[in-house]
Amino acid sequence: MALSVAAGVPGNVSIASSASVNSLRKLSHLSSLQFPTQLRSFTIRNQRLKSKPTPHLVEAKQQTSSSFDDVLENSDKPVLVDFFATWCGPCQFMVPILEQVSDLMKDKIHIVKIDTEKNQSIADKYKIEALPTFILFKDGKPCDRFEGAMGAENLIQRIETSLRVEH
Repeated sequence: MALSVAAGVPGNVSIASSASVNSLRKLSHLSSLQFPTQLRSFTIRNQRLKSKPTPHLVEAKQQTSSSFDDVLENSDKPVLVDFFATWCGPCQFMVPILEQVSDLMKDKIHIVKIDTEKNQSIADKYKIEALPTFILFKDGKPCDRFEGAMGAENLIQRIETSLRVEH
């Protein structure tokens, strides 16, 4: 089997068979998001590999500013708020991690998810400029803020450290 090197982006080089290079040329105008699942696969050394399925998107509860403020003020525990968007890859990466953290810390904190696309007034109020952004509220007031995806252990450590420190 003859191999050719297909380079689409400088610095990104992939090796593919000449038949698959021709197929890629025909379909190169399409985004991979538009490909049906059966087309999102390729062959290396006679083994067919499929791309991973797209994770399901999580729908957040609708929160109005007043109900969100009520949640913060009336919570008997600190509240970790995850500001996210459904189109944000790192936000979707955090979904199972937040579920794990919620299970492990259910006696210590509440976790609330706010979709910044549907709740722009809340996102504006807390000056959310990057996603995901996490704000930890204690007694209804922000006590810590951090951005970006992280593993469960790091998230738990960050929360516990913030709760120990008096603000």
